[in-house]
Amino acid sequence: MLPDIKHAIRLQLLDDRVAVLTKEIAAFPKHIAEIEKKLDAHQRRLEADRAAVVGNAKERKRLEGDIQVQEQKISKLKGQMMEAKNNEQYTAFQHEIKFAEGEIGRIEDRILELMSESEPLEKNVKAAEIDLAKEKKQVEAEKVVAKDRTAADQKEIDTLKTERTGIVKEMTPAVFSEYERIRKGRAGVAIAEAVNGRCSKCHITLRPQFLQELKKADKIMVCESCKRMLYYNPPQSFEDLVPESVRA
Repeated sequence: MLPDIKHAIRLQLLDDRVAVLTKEIAAFPKHIAEIEKKLDAHQRRLEADRAAVVGNAKERKRLEGDIQVQEQKISKLKGQMMEAKNNEQYTAFQHEIKFAEGEIGRIEDRILELMSESEPLEKNVKAAEIDLAKEKKQVEAEKVVAKDRTAADQKEIDTLKTERTGIVKEMTPAVFSEYERIRKGRAGVAIAEAVNGRCSKCHITLRPQFLQELKKADKIMVCESCKRMLYYNPPQSFEDLVPESVRA
């Protein structure tokens, strides 16, 4: 196999790995943004639940004030009723007192409703506070993981790029230039292996004569279909796999 082809194969492996790591690094901020968005939504829901609890308590307090007003009104009416000069006035005061007592009953029923509503609201708030605290810890932990992974990925990328620079120096400039041109025009893949008489990337069957020329491995050849560089790895025989000391 030509040295330039060996270098191109190694370059492709390095470029593929760099692409994976770069994609991973780019995905971390998006992931953090998504979980922070969910956290904000849960925070707003908790604030709404807290507001509902506060609103419930305020409404009960207001209604308790209304009861006091009605009780004061009843007390005043009873005093006036004792000074009634005739049955007609007396009966009128009785009707007003009865109406005020009915208002108190209605208000008390509403207070009982609010009290029954407040219990689950308060439970929801407590549960949401616990869940939110756990979620905040999880988000912070994921931020730390993302930061560490990003640093590790970037360190690996730097190492790969250093190796890549060394390989490029050993390649024939024209071959490297062709490698880069093909890679940019073929979704990052510039070189492919011929397997079972086909290009492993576009899967088009190679012409017999073309395949024979490729097997000679004495020049740079490209797939007649996808225009990627091609290489052929001859199958290894059993003798090739067994160490010479064993064969002896």
